[in-house]
Amino acid sequence: MPAAPNVDAAELRKFDALAHQYWDPAGSLHTLHAMNGPRVSYIAGRATLANAALADVGCGGGMLAEAVARLGARVTGIDMSVGMVEVARLHASEAALPIDYRCTSSAELAASAPASFDVVCCMELIEHVPEPEVLMRELAALLRPGGKLFVSTINRSLRSFLGAIVAAEYLLSLVPRGTHEYARLIRPAELARAARAAGLTLCDVQGLQYEPFTRRCRLGGPPDINYIAHFSLPAPAR
Repeated sequence: MPAAPNVDAAELRKFDALAHQYWDPAGSLHTLHAMNGPRVSYIAGRATLANAALADVGCGGGMLAEAVARLGARVTGIDMSVGMVEVARLHASEAALPIDYRCTSSAELAASAPASFDVVCCMELIEHVPEPEVLMRELAALLRPGGKLFVSTINRSLRSFLGAIVAAEYLLSLVPRGTHEYARLIRPAELARAARAAGLTLCDVQGLQYEPFTRRCRLGGPPDINYIAHFSLPAPAR
């Protein structure tokens, strides 16, 4: 039996309420639209996506899942938000993309399909779960030996507090108020420590720089606010 889902019900309600706006590039989730291109470029530059079995954990309405599917990946997208999964399925159907969307948890997927994926992506989820270390173990359990994991999240720093919460949520209304809780944000060193405990090797960390006035995002620079990290699951020695 898999463990109980690593889910915060209040966080889940937040995202269910936003599902209808997910694919609106001018809506309250427009920052995700800006970040999606750089994230996909980062992943595609470090993993072979053509015909790769890829799991998008916390897929939301399917923005990243669709992008990597267009690059040839065989995508399974999971999310605990019923509303988001419904939106994802509808949008993929309209685009004729054969993505396998499921309303399930990473624990349940890891129990039913362990070591089944060449690539696992987890974008903007780990700062919303009660136990980030547990989530990292579940993500690692999904990977085949030699597989690659990509995690995107927000650093816990003074700059992120001022930029990602005070400015983005309260001054500029870039994202809905209450989207992030400062105490739950994760420093790169903390993420790397959780990864090591899960048997993963850190390969790279890069910042994602979002410009609120142009509403554009670029990859690179310090991971002071948004960042993306690349991990691998070592293959056993022969």
